[in-house]
Amino acid sequence: MGDSVVERLAQLEEAVRRAAEALARLREENAQLKREVKRLGEERRQALGQVDAILRDLAKLDLDTTE
Repeated sequence: MGDSVVERLAQLEEAVRRAAEALARLREENAQLKREVKRLGEERRQALGQVDAILRDLAKLDLDTTE
């Protein structure tokens, strides 16, 4: 019976090690995804700024076609 307890303890220790490794991988992946979201948000803001500038320039043009 003592051997089965020792075996079970070794299995549990291995499961805890694997879980800790998986958690570390998930934390790193989460950090990478957060950096990517931040980068994409900045790209979006830049694109919107460019579109706004283009729209302002178009609004300045005299596009009256009713002549």
